[in-house]
Amino acid sequence: MPTSLEALQAEVLRLSPSDRSRLLERLIVSLDSDAEVEAAWDAVADARENEVNSGAASAVPLEEAMTRLEARFKG
Repeated sequence: MPTSLEALQAEVLRLSPSDRSRLLERLIVSLDSDAEVEAAWDAVADARENEVNSGAASAVPLEEAMTRLEARFKG
């Protein structure tokens, strides 16, 4: 007999992709419960965006960023 989590998962997987996407967004939001931390991350993102827009920093292609991170954090 499936557990309640397994039954819920089976039911969720029967939803349309768009409904699953909306559900996922709501679940993620429900986990982001620390408004202070979220505000701090928003401030960091805004500052980075302003640096790129002003020319103080430049964007790096994703592939290059991943290569740099993999080299830095070998594991």
